[in-house]
Amino acid sequence: MAETPAQDFKTHRRWDPPYHYFAAPVLVIAFFVALWHAFKAPSGWTIWQIFVSAAVVVIVWKARSFALRAQDRVIRLEERQRLAAVLEGPLRARSLSLTEDQLIGLRFAPDAELAGLVEVALDENLSGEAIKKRIANWRPDTFRV
Repeated sequence: MAETPAQDFKTHRRWDPPYHYFAAPVLVIAFFVALWHAFKAPSGWTIWQIFVSAAVVVIVWKARSFALRAQDRVIRLEERQRLAAVLEGPLRARSLSLTEDQLIGLRFAPDAELAGLVEVALDENLSGEAIKKRIANWRPDTFRV
C-alpha cells in the first residue's frame, strides 16, 4: 500500500477525483447542454430539462456542503477539547473567543505550537488561512471529507 505523502499548507486540500473531476463537471455540462437545447428548440420538455438538471446540480452541491459543514462542527468540538487540554490559565479562557474559521485553521497545528498560534490569532485576528500559513510543523488531517 502506498504511503500517504506528508501534508503542508500547499498539499492539505482534499480532492476527490470521482466527485471533483467526474460527477460535478458532468452535471454542470449537462445543465449547459439543457440550456443549449432549450435555446435551439424551445418547448415545455426542454425547459423542464433545464429545471431538472439545475436541481441535480444544486442537490450535489448541497450534499457536499452538508458534509463539509458537519465536518466543521466536529473539528470545532475536537479543537475546543484540545485547547482545554493543552492551554493553561488566561489563554485557555481567551481561546473561547476563537472563531470557527480560526479553530479550523488551528487543527493542523501541533500541540507544541498551539499556544503561540492561539495567542497570535487572537491578538492579530488572523483568518484560518493565515493561521495555516504560520504553522511550522504540520499535523496532518487525513480523515477529512
